[in-house]
Amino acid sequence: MLNKEDWMYINTERDKGVYIKDIAAELGVHPKTVSRALRRGGPPSGNRPGARKSKLDPYKPMIDGLLREGVWNAVVIYREICEAGYEGEITILRKYIRPKRVLRQGRETVRFETLPGEQTQSDWGQIWTEVGGQRKKVHFMVNTLGYSRRFHFWCTDSEDSEHTYEGIIRSFEYFGGVTKEVLTDNLKAAVISHSQSGKVVYNERFLDVAGHYGYMPRACRPYRARTKGKDERMVGYIKGNFFQRYRRFESLEHMNRLAEKWLEEVADRRVHGTVKEVVSERFEREREKLQPLPLTRYDTSYREHRIVGWDGYIEVRGNRYSVPDAYCGQTVAIRISLEGQLKAFTPDGEKIAEHRLRPSEEGWVKVPWHHEGLWKRTMEVQRRDLGVYEEVAG
Repeated sequence: MLNKEDWMYINTERDKGVYIKDIAAELGVHPKTVSRALRRGGPPSGNRPGARKSKLDPYKPMIDGLLREGVWNAVVIYREICEAGYEGEITILRKYIRPKRVLRQGRETVRFETLPGEQTQSDWGQIWTEVGGQRKKVHFMVNTLGYSRRFHFWCTDSEDSEHTYEGIIRSFEYFGGVTKEVLTDNLKAAVISHSQSGKVVYNERFLDVAGHYGYMPRACRPYRARTKGKDERMVGYIKGNFFQRYRRFESLEHMNRLAEKWLEEVADRRVHGTVKEVVSERFEREREKLQPLPLTRYDTSYREHRIVGWDGYIEVRGNRYSVPDAYCGQTVAIRISLEGQLKAFTPDGEKIAEHRLRPSEEGWVKVPWHHEGLWKRTMEVQRRDLGVYEEVAG
């Protein structure tokens, strides 16, 4: 029997000029049922004596609430109502959701096939969600293997160059190897410019990462149809699955732990709609084609320079940190890891100081021995012959 949602679908599709038989086929009913609804101007009243109730009825308010929150994935909704006690089939749920989908439109992407181990597609996605009891914008980098469609994503708070390189490296480590090329959008972290002749000028540090891991960088051509369809699709898949299954997180660390678990238990085990294979099984044919990881990990730390003050401190992000007093007045190189570890180096690459970044309200950060020589020179009292003072007095 048709319900109100079915009627909404019928009315909307009919206004678009869709044939009655096609509407009926979509709803799984006879065309005469659709015709009667149109003549009646609405769905049946549902007041028939002895009409059978659906197992889904008690859960419809819950389903409608999830739809209002933007949760449209039937598998995700099915898991949640099952946890609430639903014992019916997912087909009943799909039929209930189907007429409502006219309110939600998707978009098509351009996809192309690649050989095993050939290409990784890299992209950023963003979503607002609850982290630590507050609503925050989360950035997540998605890296998708072009052949197997296996993907990895990493959630963080920034899309700058250092986080871009870190996201790519973490995905290689998750896959256990490196593809021959990495395809990216025209992010500043990767691409400086495109010339009219088609030549791409890449970010120097992005080339360093590529050289360290042995892949060729490749950028999408600007103002052309999307060539990263697989990765664009995965951004939507993550939003429509992971971030609808999990909607509250204690921290970004908690979010990434759940992401790793979800990737293993859900994403890797899914049958991909295009290749019609289980992703993890298809990946086994790609695994042997991946290049090995390098022996050392690339350091994605922020890289800057500072002049050491005459008091033996450098200023970094609103606070001051000590370095050995022998370097007062000199320029030193600093590296700041994404976890907030600060290291200072000489121009020759020798490490001379290491600190954990702290907010300025906690005060300057000092290692006592750094300034031993400075204090000696400051406190030293010059000794003079008493005759000098007698001469002055005379």
